[in-house]
Amino acid sequence: MDEDKGKRDPIQMSMKGCRTNNGFVQNEDIPEQDPDPGSRDTPQPNAVSIPAPEEPHLKAVRPYAGMPKEVLFQFSGQARYRVPREILFWLTVVSVFLLIGATIAIIVISPKCLDWWQAGPIYQIYPRSFKDSDKDGNGDLKGIQEKLDYITALNIKTLWITSFYKSIFEDFRYAVEDIKEIDPIFGTMKDFENLVAAIHDKGLKLIIDFIPNHTSDKHPWFQSSRTRSGKYTDYYIWHNCTHCQRVPTPPNNWLSVYGHSSWHFDEVREQCYFHQFLREQPDLYFRNPAVQEEIKEIITFWLSKGVDGFSFDAVKFLLEAKDLRNEIQVNTSQIPDTVTHYSELYHDFTTTQVGMHDIVRDFRQTMNQYSREPGRYRFMGAEASAESIERTMMYYGLPFIQEADFPFNKYFTTIGTLSGHTVYEVITSWMENMPEGKWPNWMTGGPETPRLTSRVGSEYVNAMHMLLFTLPGTPITYYGEEIGMGDISVTNFNESYDSTTLVSKSPMQWDNSSNAGFTEANHTWLPPNSDYHTVNVDVQKTQPSSALRLYQDLSLLHATELVLSRGWFCLLRDDSHSVVYTRELDGIDNVFLVVLNFGESSTVLNLQGIISDLPPELRIRLSTNSASKGSAVDTRAISLEKGEGLVLEHSTKAPLHQQAAFRDRCFVSSRACYSSALDILYSSC
Repeated sequence: MDEDKGKRDPIQMSMKGCRTNNGFVQNEDIPEQDPDPGSRDTPQPNAVSIPAPEEPHLKAVRPYAGMPKEVLFQFSGQARYRVPREILFWLTVVSVFLLIGATIAIIVISPKCLDWWQAGPIYQIYPRSFKDSDKDGNGDLKGIQEKLDYITALNIKTLWITSFYKSIFEDFRYAVEDIKEIDPIFGTMKDFENLVAAIHDKGLKLIIDFIPNHTSDKHPWFQSSRTRSGKYTDYYIWHNCTHCQRVPTPPNNWLSVYGHSSWHFDEVREQCYFHQFLREQPDLYFRNPAVQEEIKEIITFWLSKGVDGFSFDAVKFLLEAKDLRNEIQVNTSQIPDTVTHYSELYHDFTTTQVGMHDIVRDFRQTMNQYSREPGRYRFMGAEASAESIERTMMYYGLPFIQEADFPFNKYFTTIGTLSGHTVYEVITSWMENMPEGKWPNWMTGGPETPRLTSRVGSEYVNAMHMLLFTLPGTPITYYGEEIGMGDISVTNFNESYDSTTLVSKSPMQWDNSSNAGFTEANHTWLPPNSDYHTVNVDVQKTQPSSALRLYQDLSLLHATELVLSRGWFCLLRDDSHSVVYTRELDGIDNVFLVVLNFGESSTVLNLQGIISDLPPELRIRLSTNSASKGSAVDTRAISLEKGEGLVLEHSTKAPLHQQAAFRDRCFVSSRACYSSALDILYSSC
């Protein structure tokens, strides 16, 4: 049997003495020495058993290639192999936990990243006046698409397009017939979809106007409500009117924004309906839950089209008092029948009613359903014009209840005469009243106000741009302001608009060709400004000292300097002429010092009298006078001409917001510090 076993195992491992055969030997038949002398005559097979690990003669054996696992296990248990292996294992474990801990720590201490609506300027476009693509004299959506390269060259991050819905002419297309359709004057829904795709391809975002308060009297909802058809019966605010000699008498003294009674008798329904604006714009009844659901469905419709956000207009008018009480006269001695102007009443029962903010927050929740995808946050802005600063701040929401991302700050648009004091008051009013952690914004113009150039003077345009881009928050530019466009004079206009509201809506001035390059048609819906031969994009692109070139430099500075987007803002001085402030960030030694002259004459500033440890000379980073860029100024006597502004920079280890003397004049929206070693921002300063 032993012989048979030997034949079946022709390949054996062999050990001779303490010598090892490092491999396999085929048909090896070498007799082994028998430790028992008495058994020499007994034949032995060639099989060799593996010695036990504890046999002392294996200590001299070295590892070899191809050794079986039994031999491998012998060596793996030895201290010189086991200890390094265990050290590497525990180092790996500790490293993984350290990496996880560091990641969690960075997430915890890092401030919230700026969203797209915070990271750069917003550019507001009145679409009928921006660019005409089909030669009918009216701007359109394709025209906007044609000019996207120009917009990106301004370092704009977001486009804000005002109302383009299918509408009647009244009130600049805010009398909407169908809020799910594009007015034919602007193009088609396909044009809009192409525009959205092109905007996103450029890395831009799009917000649009939304007017929930009212519709046109031609809207299908209103036509159905007039005839009391189904659910639409109570979509609008109806009330019985008394009649005196067949003349309807309104149920109370409420007035329209445009003057006279806000009630109008409808002969079909034989009741009066309520309108806060024109009689062609009946107010929706937002105490009806079905109306709220309709509006939220419309919001969803446009979000599904790719819109990135909305500007909600006229939201303070959403609700009215239930009991229809008369509003109180400003002049109580005035004869009630002569009260016809909106400003002659206190509007305590027709604006900002209890429950209005709840409706806006519901809109916010609807939008949040589309904000879950990374990078697709949906922005909400709220128009709060003519509100007190305290009421305006309510649109930011509550500490744990989100509402608008910000109410639009139009206070600069109400300044008629510039001075250091008036600018200072606008800035401090917003920053001191803004809830903690919220984000500011600044506008200098819009379609409903005179243009900046005509309102304050062309000599201050560059200084106002410098102010916008160096203040904390989001700057908002109305189209044409970047080149200093002014108002137009409108006479013999053939559409049913108040001519005083048209002056800021003239065609964009692209070049000095016919109709300012706005259209190839023989006519335009509004005439361009007569100065378009010299004030236009093409001319200013080639002029180093132009408003357009400075605007581009400022927007680039805003985009590239962390101090401007995340830093502290410290107001240092204001007087009848100047405003002085710094922008600084913990962890970054570089500080920007901004000096602006809004006075009616030149002025000289001693900055060392304000900041004692200021260097004797500072370098000019940007200036409204392009010739001064890069030069140095004496901080004891900085001379500023009328409308001149400087962005100075220097290094310091003692930022002003950390000094007790300046602490109460410094503001920050979201506190952050910079680590140069790790190149990260962190919030635990």
